[in-house]
This record gives sequence, C-alpha cells and structure tokens, in this order.
Amino acid sequence: MTLVGTGPDLADRVLGGWLGRIAGNMLGKPVEQGDLWTRDRIDRYLRRAAALPLTDYLPEPADEEDGRSLRPEWRECVRGRIHGSCRDDDVDYAILGLDLLERHGFGFSTEQVGDLWLLRLPYLQTFTAERAAYRNLANGLKPPLTATFDNPHQEWIGALIRADVYGWTSPGVPARAASLARRDAVLSHTGNGVYGAMWAAALIAAAFTASTIREAVDRALAVIPASSRLSRTVRRVATLHETRMSWEDTLATVTEETAGLGWIHTVPNAAVLTAGLLYGDGDFTRTITLTVRGGLDTDSNGATAGSGGGGGWGGGAGGPPGHQSLHLPSGATSWSYRC
Repeated sequence: MTLVGTGPDLADRVLGGWLGRIAGNMLGKPVEQGDLWTRDRIDRYLRRAAALPLTDYLPEPADEEDGRSLRPEWRECVRGRIHGSCRDDDVDYAILGLDLLERHGFGFSTEQVGDLWLLRLPYLQTFTAERAAYRNLANGLKPPLTATFDNPHQEWIGALIRADVYGWTSPGVPARAASLARRDAVLSHTGNGVYGAMWAAALIAAAFTASTIREAVDRALAVIPASSRLSRTVRRVATLHETRMSWEDTLATVTEETAGLGWIHTVPNAAVLTAGLLYGDGDFTRTITLTVRGGLDTDSNGATAGSGGGGGWGGGAGGPPGHQSLHLPSGATSWSYRC
C-alpha cells in the first residue's frame, strides 16, 4: 500500500476522480435503460457502427430505430457532440454532497441531508428511492421512516451513486468514507442499498492508496457485512476473474445468478462495476468502456468506475490522462458542468 499524496498531487487526483465520473456518466447516458439496452444489444449497436473494441464515447446511431431507442440526451453525449456535461442525477448528487460537507462538515446528520434535499434538490430530479424519501420528507416523516415508508426501491442503486464525494474526501481511509456514505444512504435506502453506498465510497477512498484494483475491491468489501448478498456477489465476480474466465462469461454467469433483481438493483450493478474494474486492469478507457458495455444502469456504473479510475490507482497520475483514448473535451482543466 502506498501513502496518499498531499497538496497538488492529491488535488489533481481528486480532480481526476471528478472528471472521470463525468466521462463515465456521459459514456453510458445514451443507453441508460437496462431492460431495453442489454449487454448484447449494446454490442450489436457498436458492431454496426464499427466501434468495437470501444475506445471512445458512443458513436451516433447507425439507423433511425436505434436513434429512437436511445435516451433523448444522446445528442449531447455521443462522439463529436460533447461540449461539457449534460445535467444528470449521477452528477447532481456529487455536487450536493460537496455542498453538504461545506455546510456541516464530516459531522453532518441524516436529518441535515434531508433538509438540504428539500432546499436544493428539485423533486422532479429525484427518482425511485430518492423520490419516495423526498415525498416522505415533505410529508413530515423523519429518518429512518423516510427510507421505509411506501418505498419499494430501498435496495436500488440510488444511494450508491451519491457516495463518491465521501471517498474523494477520505483518501486512503475507506472506513471513514463508508461511515459518511451510510449516514447519507439511510435517508432513502436499507440493506444492500445502504451497503452499496458504503462499498462504493470505500472503494474510491481505497483507490488512492491501494496498489492494485483487487486490493481496493477487497478493502471496500471489509466495510460491509460478509454475509450480505452484495458482498457475496462482488466476491463471486472477483473469484471468476481469478480463474481467468472471460469478461463476457463472468457477466453471463453472474447475470444468471442475480436474475430477478431488476436492472436498477444495487447487487447486479455492483457485479457489472466490479467486472469493469477488474478486467479493465487499471486502464481508464478500458475500465469505463467495459463497465458501460456491461449494461444495466450504464451511466451510473460508468460514472462510479470513472470516479475510481480517474484518480489513478495506488499513486498513479491523477485524472483521465491526456494520452488516454477516451479523453475529456477541451482538456481536463477546462471542463465545465452545465446546470
């Protein structure tokens, strides 16, 4: 394990994580509908456009049928059309989390998370578990009832996508990152939904000092119950990777084992994310493209993979480096997020 950097080096790596999150989010946004854009369909789309192996943002649709099936934001998220980031909840929550820490510091409470949502987060920009929790907040409920009352999405991926900022602000300290993420997550989630947030925050925190991706994955697993379905599924992906099973066969195996959970559930998405990280093997472009090609919640998974990979593993150069194939438009230092 390497020591986390300080000063300009650390700032550059945190910036890299932020830029990597946006890059992965933009990469996956056009195909963000896992029940329609399956892993096979995404690869068929790429084959028709002669874009396999994928080393850049998604190409424009090769025919009108594909164009109608993509997310309406695709025109802002494909090659040659990217000029900053389109608005997305996967980016909103990173900004909101930073605002939370600036207002209240690391001692923030779950109630303060809810207060900030009501103050700064538009209701129609919330989805699934977050919308249920928001409605409960507006009706006067307090945590943990905000997560459990009339909320069928308690174990979905929403809390996980809110976790990055806790990893960026706890470099090399995954246990603290997980504790912060848990305090945020219990506003809207329970069980594997909360564990997913803790795992993702710890993973990103561990990325600052881990010497390998597998080490970061293992350190992140240490913060959640080993008996949880999330932990068992992540370990299953890691074991299949160790046997040198192909990326395709690993995902096919785990997809069968998690069948029925739905494309926005935390567990199958964590499997796709883990496979992208391990088979990407430290290469930023390969990591986020494999993750997005894995399907399910493509923009969320791409964003989290980019967040960890963008900061570099174990003391690597911060940010998606300029020599990488999948670059950020206008250079890393001039990226602008358009609200």
